[in-house]
Amino acid sequence: MIPLVPLAVLIPLAGAALALAVPGHRKLQQGITLVALSSVVVLSGALMYLVDAHGTLVMEVGGWAAPFGIALVVDRVSALMLTVSSVVLLGVFLFSIGQGLADGDDDTPVSIYYPTYLVLGAGVFNAFIAGDLFNLYVGFEILLVASYVLITLGGTAQRIRAGVTYVIVSLVSSVLFLAAIGLIYGATGTVNMAQLTVRIAELPSEVQLLLNLTLLIAFGIKAAVFPLAFWLPDSYPTAPAPVTAVFAGLLTKVGVYAIIRTQTQLFPNSSVDRLLLIIAGLTLFVGILGAVSQLDIKRLLSFTLISHIGYMIFGIGMANSAGFAATIYYIAHHIIVQTTLFLAVGLIERQGGTTSISGLGGLMRSAPFIAVLFFIPMLNLGGIPPFSGFIGKLGLFTVAADLGTPEAYWLIGIGALVSLLTLYALARSWVLAFWRSPSKAEAKAAKPATTEALVLRERERALFERLQDAPDAQPQAEQKEIPRLMFAATTGMVVVSVALTVFAGPLYAYATRAGEDLAHPGAVVDQVLGDGSGAGSGGPGGGSGTTTLENGGEHE
Repeated sequence: MIPLVPLAVLIPLAGAALALAVPGHRKLQQGITLVALSSVVVLSGALMYLVDAHGTLVMEVGGWAAPFGIALVVDRVSALMLTVSSVVLLGVFLFSIGQGLADGDDDTPVSIYYPTYLVLGAGVFNAFIAGDLFNLYVGFEILLVASYVLITLGGTAQRIRAGVTYVIVSLVSSVLFLAAIGLIYGATGTVNMAQLTVRIAELPSEVQLLLNLTLLIAFGIKAAVFPLAFWLPDSYPTAPAPVTAVFAGLLTKVGVYAIIRTQTQLFPNSSVDRLLLIIAGLTLFVGILGAVSQLDIKRLLSFTLISHIGYMIFGIGMANSAGFAATIYYIAHHIIVQTTLFLAVGLIERQGGTTSISGLGGLMRSAPFIAVLFFIPMLNLGGIPPFSGFIGKLGLFTVAADLGTPEAYWLIGIGALVSLLTLYALARSWVLAFWRSPSKAEAKAAKPATTEALVLRERERALFERLQDAPDAQPQAEQKEIPRLMFAATTGMVVVSVALTVFAGPLYAYATRAGEDLAHPGAVVDQVLGDGSGAGSGGPGGGSGTTTLENGGEHE
């Protein structure tokens, strides 16, 4: 079982090396990438089953026992994140083949797209299984270096400008993270997260607070929480549709995952939980205010992305196993649904030539299937029963009601309001893009037959004047043919998003067991350091479990 752990990183890295070795052979690069990502999907599903049945898997790289060696740790949380992220990477990859992002576009460097995409996946997977802070930092840097390339694909002025902003903000975050690692090592003499659980607790409370806040700021930039999310709406929407989809679905969640690890394993008795609840409320509210004022659908979704990060911080701030469980389920839901929405917008952009609502119209008649592909995840993100978005939010609100603090009650109200405003903003875009008159040109040429049509058109004009279009908005382009593979990939992601609802019972039960693991970090300490004294919750029926590799041998 243990040798499976590093394969989550090694497979995409090996695939990237192979793809880079055959530049110009597009079909071969596609085949290598497809095999690599499909293998990780299967591997992640197997790891998810194994850790749920037998307990946390720990690999000591090179046979060097923790804390001296590098530990790779797969527990229920990281196994779920590996599975969800690998499914998203595979779905977006298929979409990008259909779109021709890496083949046939004169302004796209074909030979580097597939290797870079695999390197991005390797960085994400490495961050999820890192057992020490420095390895987590390495995972961040791997995915960030790859993202720098992907966000500027095509080399247009708009993408380069957005890429520069993204690079600068990411570097600031990385410097803060590295500085925090230096401070932690200076204070404790280790960067192994299991050992830090013990040693940080022995530090003075003022030092603990300083270390905690430094890490939170670094991860908060990566997760795009308020007020550190200013960079995201101007960065993500400018990238090609598949790149935007995978960035929105995954990259901010890696930051959230790091916050979860920080707060549960390094600072389980943190004094900043109340601050996290305040940040969650502000992130929810400010993000959705930005969304409802947007004319461009990509920017609208970027602001909803920021807003819904607040739900995840909400669950972390409640600092109990039930809150962690609801957060884990909501992260899995949001990765899938947010990615699916961006893929659907990619279809809208090809069909209508723009993502600005002012340039869209009549798509229900010309593209009814796209309307359905956008409509289902729209309801899901808005939290309409019985979709997974509703289940996740209900879980968070239930935990908050049981907590019974003023902050928790306020956040229930804010969360419910944000859910309604999310549905309003998305439904308004859907109605205007799919149901209103086909185009502005036809509206100008045709004479309105009734007074009611004039009134509706005037209201529409007033609405567009109140909304904010994307900076440097491009003129409407020609309609492009949509390959079947793009439809198939988006449909597949919609099916996966619906599966989160169909299998909500088993998945939420899994998240509940994962939340229990997070709430008892002492069990992880014993598992990683090999003390053998911590009883953690292993399989579904309880009981401790760990499997560790030392010098090529397995033992429990």
